[in-house]
Amino acid sequence: MIETVIIPIAVLAILGFVFAVALGFVSEKFHVEKSVKEQQVRNCLPGANCGACGFPGCDGLAAAIAKGEAPVNACAIGGKSTTDAIAAVMGVESAGGSDRKVAIVKCDGTCDAAKDLYAYSGLEDCRAQIALFGGKKACNYGCLGCGSCEKACPFDAIHVKDGVALVDREKCVACGKCVTTCPKNIITLVPFSQKQVVICSSHDKGKDARTNCGNSCIGCSICAKTYPEAFAMDNFLSVEQIGNEFDHDLLKQAAEKCPNKCIEVFE
Repeated sequence: MIETVIIPIAVLAILGFVFAVALGFVSEKFHVEKSVKEQQVRNCLPGANCGACGFPGCDGLAAAIAKGEAPVNACAIGGKSTTDAIAAVMGVESAGGSDRKVAIVKCDGTCDAAKDLYAYSGLEDCRAQIALFGGKKACNYGCLGCGSCEKACPFDAIHVKDGVALVDREKCVACGKCVTTCPKNIITLVPFSQKQVVICSSHDKGKDARTNCGNSCIGCSICAKTYPEAFAMDNFLSVEQIGNEFDHDLLKQAAEKCPNKCIEVFE
């Protein structure tokens, strides 16, 4: 009786030892030694493994930079300090790193404001919904609200509230995951220093835009007339101009004059 217990245990122990030796041999045989430079570059990277750089995590990016296959400022979330550190390791001049950016959802079509063409009941994925007659929103430019961008964000920086995706500016690192995920292409990256944003993407004429969504830009051009240096019209849609020297009071005046309140001004 005892032998029937001991023998299987002994066999398993022997097999475990054999497999351990074999794995150790294979690991040693096929081990790829990282270069010192690659390891130093890896130490400079934040370790988020977000994939925004286009490489398989920080290890993949470090290997590419060390081989000269990626620029020293390829890390989308590291910022200038990361770029400078990598440049020092690589012995090249720093590319300076781009200014910090943040994602903006250019839609304010909340549940009360935006008209729906039908009641959607299906997979909570914007790409799945858009395949069904282009999505439920009457506005062709409206956020579908299924939260595909929210699921894609590795930093918990974007959430759907009242039918529209909203970005937490402090959490967002501009990795671009939400931008590439959104099937409506209404999420964009803008400089963090940009103080004015038109939170609408509709190019419909005023009457149609207002019918589809009570919060849409109707192309009245009041903002552009109030502060032409900061706003311009593009095919019935107000678009913000890029710059850091805009007068904050004038920006607020333009936002207050907007009849549908689709301009947001940050402090």
